[in-house]
Amino acid sequence: MEKDIEQLYKKHKTWIKIVKSFGCNNAIAEDIVQEMYIKIILKIQKGLDIKYNKHEINYFYIFRTLNSLYIDLKRKRKNIYIEGLENIKNKEDTPNYENIYQDVQKELDKMYWYDKKVFEIINSGESIASLSRKTHIAYYSLYNTYTKVKKRLKKLL
Repeated sequence: MEKDIEQLYKKHKTWIKIVKSFGCNNAIAEDIVQEMYIKIILKIQKGLDIKYNKHEINYFYIFRTLNSLYIDLKRKRKNIYIEGLENIKNKEDTPNYENIYQDVQKELDKMYWYDKKVFEIINSGESIASLSRKTHIAYYSLYNTYTKVKKRLKKLL
């Protein structure tokens, strides 16, 4: 798996050029390529083989992944505003994420153990439906617990 990722990263400049050919600037191209890495690594962990004949990377699959990420970004673009770092004047206005994370963890620790565990499992990527099947707990019970915890944490933020 690590060799696949290393081989994928060796072509980083190629992936950037591909995304730039869609009409993106360098910053957006970098973001899309990073999203592609995340998506591909998750798929490799699930057993996807991204190579032709166990030697070369499947360029078409990577191209399609980059293209779909670009199209998703274009759909969402109406709501996205990109601010360059050079335009940020006051860095003191940026939130302290460590303090926010600690506050969220304290709030989670105050919760009933079941609520906390359901939230952590679902938030880590497990779908509610698969968790329901594995634990034999009703889907709506898990869903309601998860949304209740999420609302409580959003109030904190």
